[in-house]
Amino acid sequence: MLLLPRSARFAAWGTAVLADGVDPAEAVAAVTRDDEPHQVTADFEVSATLGLPPEGGLLELLTSLLRHGTPSLQVALPAPGDVLGLPGPPAFNEAAMEAGECVLADGHAGPAIGIVAEITEFGSVYEPGAMVAWSARSVGRRRVTDIGSVADADRELRSALTEAVEELGRLDVARWRDDAAVRVAAIRDGGLERGMIPPTTPKRVVQVLSRAARVRAIVELASEDDGAAVTQHEAQRRTEALRRLDGVSRRAMVAAVNGMKEPADD
Repeated sequence: MLLLPRSARFAAWGTAVLADGVDPAEAVAAVTRDDEPHQVTADFEVSATLGLPPEGGLLELLTSLLRHGTPSLQVALPAPGDVLGLPGPPAFNEAAMEAGECVLADGHAGPAIGIVAEITEFGSVYEPGAMVAWSARSVGRRRVTDIGSVADADRELRSALTEAVEELGRLDVARWRDDAAVRVAAIRDGGLERGMIPPTTPKRVVQVLSRAARVRAIVELASEDDGAAVTQHEAQRRTEALRRLDGVSRRAMVAAVNGMKEPADD
C-alpha cells in the first residue's frame, strides 16, 4: 500500500475538519496512525492568536484553528531548487526544506502560520516507530505558485510519467532488482492505505494523490542505485529523468491536497 507524507495527510484531514465538519479526533488518529502521539509547540504570536498552549498535541491545534475560523490548510513539499511557495522567513524556509514538507494556514485575522514536523524514527523494519514534533510559527503570507488546478496537475503527471518511463527504458536503466520484487509489486498493485485521506475527498483528488504517491515510490526505489547505467552520461540522464519525475509528482500532490475544495469540473 502507498503512503502520503505526514504534512499532506495533516493538510488534507485538517481541511476536512475546518471545511467539512469532520471530527477532529478522527483526523488526529488518521494523521498519527502508528506514530507515538504527535506533539505541538507554538511560538508566542501563534499561541496568542489561536489561544493555543505553548505545548500540546494535534487535537488542541486543530480545535484552535477551527475556533479561529481558519478555512483550510495547505501543504508544501519543497526540494532543493524548488521552494514550492514557501512563505518565509528564512529560518522557517530552511526548516521546511530540511524536512521536505510543511503545512501552511493563512490567517484571515492574524498571522499566517507555518507548521513543520521534526520526525525521529526508531525501531526496526519489522517494528518501526516514529516520534513527531510539530512546530507552529508565524510566517509570511503564502506565495502564489504556478502549480495550477488538480486537472492540470493530473495531466502533467500522466505526461511526465510516460516520458520518464520511455527515457529510462531507452537507457536500460529501469532494471528492477530481484531483492526489490516485493516492493515493486506493492508499488505496481497498491493504492493509498485505507484512512490515508478523509472520506470527503473528491474522486479526482483521490486519483491524483494515488498516482502521485505511486510515482514518488517509483522514484524512491529507482534512486537507490544507478540501475543498468554503464556510463556517466547515462547515469546523469537517469538522474535528471528521476528528478523531473519527482518534481512533477510533488507538485501534483500539492495541487491535489490544496485543491480539495476546487469545484468539480467533470
